[in-house]
Amino acid sequence: MLGDIELMRERAARAGIALSVLPYVGEASPRRGSLEVLHIPLAAPCQIGTPDTANARYVLALLDRALAGCVGGEFAAMVTAPVHKGVICDAGVAFSGHTEYLADNTGTPRVVMMLVGGGLRVALVTTHLPLSAVPAAITRPVLEETLRILHRDLVARFGLASPRILVAGLNPHAGEGGHLGREEIDIIEPVLARLRAEGMRLIGPLPADTLFVPHTLAQGDAALAMYHDQGLPVLKHASFGGGVNVTLGLPVIRTSVDHGTAFDLAGTGRADPGSLFAAVELALTMSAAAEHRPAAMA
Repeated sequence: MLGDIELMRERAARAGIALSVLPYVGEASPRRGSLEVLHIPLAAPCQIGTPDTANARYVLALLDRALAGCVGGEFAAMVTAPVHKGVICDAGVAFSGHTEYLADNTGTPRVVMMLVGGGLRVALVTTHLPLSAVPAAITRPVLEETLRILHRDLVARFGLASPRILVAGLNPHAGEGGHLGREEIDIIEPVLARLRAEGMRLIGPLPADTLFVPHTLAQGDAALAMYHDQGLPVLKHASFGGGVNVTLGLPVIRTSVDHGTAFDLAGTGRADPGSLFAAVELALTMSAAAEHRPAAMA
């Protein structure tokens, strides 16, 4: 763990958790009942449930150190907890989120958000856009690059030799042969045909309202939704509290929780850690898959 070691000790004591908080020494398997913390000191005292702009750059320092450790091979993966973007921006730092920050600092031109949970893997072509802006954002190059990233990381980081990807249409009934929109005909189908010719196993475009039924899901290893609220409501219904946000396309493995900061629960003992535990477990699984890749795929 990266953080302020004295803060971790104080919080464990306050919560009544019998935990030995030790300085990080890089052991592969810390002893049971202990937590190793790579100490990065707070810039200002931390008040429970109260964000402070004085610690905004401290949060970024944690990200920078974690990223440096992953890039340099010291760490196998990064698991991020939620941050309050507004507090960092209020401190004078332009910050739109972990994902964009990590992409910028690794020179990654495009990343893909995928959520994992409830037996599902759901990736997105577009993320946080107004619904009115979605159709124009789905172009052939964007869709093709998204599918290539998704396919590559399913192979390299999930150990799927030949992943099957279910691709949703944009419009109701996948456009109904052009009567409910032409994006399927003009954009999605040509991209799928091109990539199928290269050997990718792509199924679609499928009507989104029937893509997520058990019979169809059984035919795929992951689903690609065209926009945020097309795919994520289904996944969160199946896995809320235990879902994991995975950033595909980065040169490092990064997982995260599927929820926000919940400052109102800080210090109460009522916060549900299930998503964090799931994010750690998935990061371990992805790291193991990456380690066991055939040399030709590395």
